[in-house]
Amino acid sequence: MSIPPDLARKLAILADAAKYDASCASSGSRRERPKDGLGDTIGMGICHSFTPDGRCVSLLKILLTNHCVYECRYCVNRASSDTPRARFTPDEVIALTLAFYRRNCIEGLFLSSGIARTPDETMAQLVEVARRLRVDHGFGGYIHLKAAAGASRAALTEAVAWADRVSANIETATQADLDILAPAKSHAAIEQAMGDLRGAIEDAAERPRQRGDPRAHGQAGQSTQLVIGATPTADGAILAKADQLYRDYRLGRVYYSAFSPIPDAHSALPLTAPPLVREHRLYQADWLLRRYGFRLNELLPDAGANLPLDRDPKLDWALRNRAGFPVDVNLAPRETLLRIPGCGAKSVDRILAARRHRRLTLADLRLLRVTLARAKWFVATADHNPSLRWLDRLDLERRAVVGQQQTLFAEFSAGAAGAPGAA
Repeated sequence: MSIPPDLARKLAILADAAKYDASCASSGSRRERPKDGLGDTIGMGICHSFTPDGRCVSLLKILLTNHCVYECRYCVNRASSDTPRARFTPDEVIALTLAFYRRNCIEGLFLSSGIARTPDETMAQLVEVARRLRVDHGFGGYIHLKAAAGASRAALTEAVAWADRVSANIETATQADLDILAPAKSHAAIEQAMGDLRGAIEDAAERPRQRGDPRAHGQAGQSTQLVIGATPTADGAILAKADQLYRDYRLGRVYYSAFSPIPDAHSALPLTAPPLVREHRLYQADWLLRRYGFRLNELLPDAGANLPLDRDPKLDWALRNRAGFPVDVNLAPRETLLRIPGCGAKSVDRILAARRHRRLTLADLRLLRVTLARAKWFVATADHNPSLRWLDRLDLERRAVVGQQQTLFAEFSAGAAGAPGAA
């Protein structure tokens, strides 16, 4: 595809400027293609390819502009930065989105922006792109809009009408951290925006939808991002904030983004990035809280502590609660099976279906895709029943962790891909 040089220059600048925002997905929305329109959405996530730094580019992920009046110290686009600046017009964003989609390069658009003048003016331009894609071009693909900090309720409601997902990034777990990194922003204002988005999404869900309506009605809900490692704040506080946001605003997802050092960084920022495995452990813990019935104080008894990096949160919990094991997979209820290391939600459902017909063995668990390298230490089957003495062995932690590492190595070697390893 041939792109005019000036537009190519803008695309290079504004796509690179958008890469630090992790709250980007292409799932959670399902909608019929408009008559004579272009594109559609499906309910599952889509991954076409990855950038050199490992990030998925299933969406055209760009900023409308990287001009910004704010001085957020973690942001490469802050007002005092000497980064090259550029600005798209709505027409240019629309043309790029349609061109890339027709060539099967993308499944949709993730559009954010710096605040060039006022939040409402910025939000109006973001909404204009989404509305014109839907109405003028019959675009049925996925659209994710970033909520401009400080935008009015009316502007956010309009964004919900045309986008599948809208996100307001809270960035830090505490206001004290935000005071250090982004002194012009406040948790109160960001959470006010989240409340406005929740209200708009719920109102849209209650209204009957007409066939052929081009609006997306915010079907995929809202999300947010928490930056990890830019301040000393522990995982306990980060997960507590995420848990509160899920409950108060019914978020679709909280994204955890490991801090990435930026050019000409402020002295308040660390010089090195945190280990990426920390980000991974937070996603695993988040999954356990949302889908596996765990409580925050079970995963992190000390609110000021960090998750261990050498083992996943479920295995860590099991090692600290050996008295509850072994679990008989032929008798235990679903909520107990979900707590066995190596048993994911799908494998638990397979266990429940299979044990109606026979008593399960270790070999059966392998066929049901249970990860035995971890699970065998914590389960009892028709042919396997580890004694309490075995569970009390001093080297059980080492054996279980080694089994987990061997399993992960085998999965990566085979090119396996999946959910955040919540099993």
